[in-house]
Amino acid sequence: MIKKRKSWWVLVIVSIGVMVPFMYPYLTFDSDNSRVEITSTVIHYPALVTHIIFAFIALVTGFLQFIDPIRHSRPKVHRNMGRIYVISVFISGLLTFVLFFYIENFMKAMAFLVLAILWLFTTWKAYRKAVKRRFNEHQIWMIRSFGITLVAVSARLLVPLLILVYAIFNNFTLPGGRDLMIKEILDINIWAGLVLNIVIIEWMILGILGRLSKSNK
Repeated sequence: MIKKRKSWWVLVIVSIGVMVPFMYPYLTFDSDNSRVEITSTVIHYPALVTHIIFAFIALVTGFLQFIDPIRHSRPKVHRNMGRIYVISVFISGLLTFVLFFYIENFMKAMAFLVLAILWLFTTWKAYRKAVKRRFNEHQIWMIRSFGITLVAVSARLLVPLLILVYAIFNNFTLPGGRDLMIKEILDINIWAGLVLNIVIIEWMILGILGRLSKSNK
């Protein structure tokens, strides 16, 4: 149990550590500091900043949802954090449909679109199960939802590994130069993070279902 708690807090620290430097330029509300090319300061940039801020809120409140002392001893706080999480996911997720039209690369655009659909769907299922007081199912769908939330973290953590794979694939050469390598990696890192997280999530859920099945016998 102690080992699991330590692992959880390591994940919290790493996730916050990865996302805060990424978020910081957008907190200036200056489109010149954007990490991506902005084609519209009227729609594109405000939508992007709002998407990022609410995604970060979802990340923080999502972590709070899985802290046992809060879940068991402070159910009202747990419910309120859950509502904030759901609202944040829906605002950030729905804005992805706006941002989709500003992403020039089709592969990257589809990655964000699929990610948003899965994020919204799993969060909605988690919310509905909680409303119906089917808490075991709520927990499973919440794990799925938060696993999708964490794609923002895993996709960035996978970049060094993807660079290594890219180098091996190209016999440790850069046929199109450094800029092309970075572009190609950033076109697929969301897909890689999504696949990795889904595998981990479903493996965890299989373990939970196995324990529930044994406890019901």
